[in-house]
Amino acid sequence: MMNDFNDLQSNRRRFIRGMSMGMALFAVPGLMAEQLTLTPSSTEGPFYPNHLPLDTDNDLIIVNDGLTPAIGGITHLSGRVLDIKGNPIRNATVEIWQVDGKGVYLHSGSDKHGSRDTNFQGFGRFSTGSTGEYYFRTIRPIKYPGRTPHIHFAVKMKGREKWTTQCYIKGEEQNEKDGVYKEIKDAKQRANVTVDFARIPKSTLGEMAARFDIIMGFTPQI
Repeated sequence: MMNDFNDLQSNRRRFIRGMSMGMALFAVPGLMAEQLTLTPSSTEGPFYPNHLPLDTDNDLIIVNDGLTPAIGGITHLSGRVLDIKGNPIRNATVEIWQVDGKGVYLHSGSDKHGSRDTNFQGFGRFSTGSTGEYYFRTIRPIKYPGRTPHIHFAVKMKGREKWTTQCYIKGEEQNEKDGVYKEIKDAKQRANVTVDFARIPKSTLGEMAARFDIIMGFTPQI
C-alpha cells in the first residue's frame, strides 16, 4: 500500500507540470483540411462548485499534499481543444467537475454532501498550450440517481462566454436512458462525447485512459 501511495505522489508531481501521457504526440496543427464534427454544447447542470476548492490543479486524485488518494478507478483524461478546421486553440482554460466515488458533487447542495469523499478534489483546471492539449488525472465517473456516468467540462477563452459540455462512457447501458444524453440528436456529435475508458496495460493500480477532443465551432483570430 505504501508503494502504491508513493507512486501516486510521484505521479502527481509530474502531472501538475503537464508532462504526462505523451502530450508531445498531440503537437500536430491543422488536424485535417475539412471541417470536423462539432462537439455539442450541453447544460452546465446545477452542481458547478459554489465554493471552489483551494486546490484547483489538474490532479483530482490527491488534494494538496494529502496522504490518502480518492476512492475510485484512476483515469488519465486527456485531449485537445481544436477549432472547426482542426487547429489547436491555445490559452483556453479547461475545467472539469464530477461526482466522487460515492456519487456526491463538491457543490454544497449535492445530495449526501456530508458523506462526500474529502480526498477527491471534485474540480480541476488546465490551461492549453500551443498544441491545444489538456490533461487531468481523475476517477472513472459513476452514475447517481437520474444520470448516467459523466464528466462536466467548461472551456473558457478571453472575449468569449463560457462554453460547457459533458462526456460519457462508451458502452455504458444507462446512456440511452439519460435525458441529457438523448438530447444530442446528431449521431456524429453523440459519438464525439462518448469516450472509451480503456484499461492501461500493466498498470499496477488498474488505471484507465480516456481521450476526449473538444471541437469548437469557430476559428480563433490570430
